[in-house]
Amino acid sequence: MRWWWTRGGTIDRASRCASPFNDGPGPDAQVGEYQLLYKYLRDRYANRVVLTFGEIEDLLGFALPGAARFQQDWWGGADPLASQSPQSDSWTLAKRTATANLSAQVVVFDRGNGLLASTI
Repeated sequence: MRWWWTRGGTIDRASRCASPFNDGPGPDAQVGEYQLLYKYLRDRYANRVVLTFGEIEDLLGFALPGAARFQQDWWGGADPLASQSPQSDSWTLAKRTATANLSAQVVVFDRGNGLLASTI
């Protein structure tokens, strides 16, 4: 069993490499109640993730506000890198853009090359 601990055991690589001097809040703190959406998008390998409003609500555990269903601006403004709200931070920090089709109640979350290149 000693080999298990010398190879890292149950400690994941991120926690072994984490700096004790990292004072800023992580992405989980920035996205607030949209943390589960952030984690879901972050952990998907596909460059495009398509979710219905219902699927997003099931993932979050609460209903989207009315603005999400009727206002395109709720899904992001002109600058996808600008921090605007917890919901837009959830996909922006997951390195994605959101394009909502309000009439179909569907959102396409894309991992765009331009977005990735500018954040690296």
